[in-house]
This record gives sequence, C-alpha cells and structure tokens, in this order.
Amino acid sequence: MANVESFDLDHTKVHAPYVRLAGLKRTPHGDAISKYDLRLLQPNAGAIEPAAIHTLEHLLAGYLRDHLEHVVDVSPMGCRTGMYMAVIGEPDEAGVLQAFESALSDVAAHDRPIPGVSELECGNYRDHDLDAARQHARDALSQGLKVQQTILLER
Repeated sequence: MANVESFDLDHTKVHAPYVRLAGLKRTPHGDAISKYDLRLLQPNAGAIEPAAIHTLEHLLAGYLRDHLEHVVDVSPMGCRTGMYMAVIGEPDEAGVLQAFESALSDVAAHDRPIPGVSELECGNYRDHDLDAARQHARDALSQGLKVQQTILLER
C-alpha cells in the first residue's frame, strides 16, 4: 500500500486549532497542488458531530473560495477534527491562515439557509446542524488559530 502522509504526522504533538501544509504534489505539467490541514479540534480529544461537520463542509466550501483563489476542494477529515483543502499553486501558510480565519468568521455569522441543502444538491441533505457549525467556528476563533509545522512520527 502507498504511504499516506497524514499517517506520518505525530498527532500527539500538534496543537489545534491550526493551519498546516499537509502536502504538495506536482502534476505532469509541473503545476503545484497544495493540500492544507485545517484543524479545528485537537486530535484524539474530541470530534465534530457528523451533522455539524457536514454543515461546515458546505459553508467552508464557499467561504474559503471567497477569501482564497484557486481552491479545488474542501473536504472533512474522516476523524472529524477538521477539514482538508486542496489549492492550485503554493499559497503561503500565513495567507491560508488569514483566509481560514475569515471563512470561520463568515461561518460564525452565517444567518441564512445553508447552501446546497436539498435532495437535488446534496447526498444527505437532512443531516445538517448550523448552530453547531457556528459554535465550532466561534470556538476555533476564540482559541486563536496558528500555523502548525508538521511533526513527523519517529519510527
């Protein structure tokens, strides 16, 4: 099986909430695709409820694109402690941090219907929790986001 970068991260030594460059790939044409770890909760200390992370996914998919160019995808982590974001190019972590803070502020203030929530637009449209998503955004902002360096496992 191929090595997965996130399995090499020492999850006991990172301190959420944070932004971390999780990987960089080059296409056959030399274009860069950067993957960022947008961590809201401390690993192995809690998990975002499925309905809340689903709502965070819908909201951050739009709000991150409002604050950062060339976002390809925003997806929840299977462990439900944050999101991954893929971006074309190599934006610096400080710029990604600022975009993430701005997007979380937008989530915290979101008072309209959740975008993309209908049977036609979403594969599980009944499973959302806007209040919980807003609370997770407020919690992360109140704790103060930072840039986290990758700390690899010592094997």
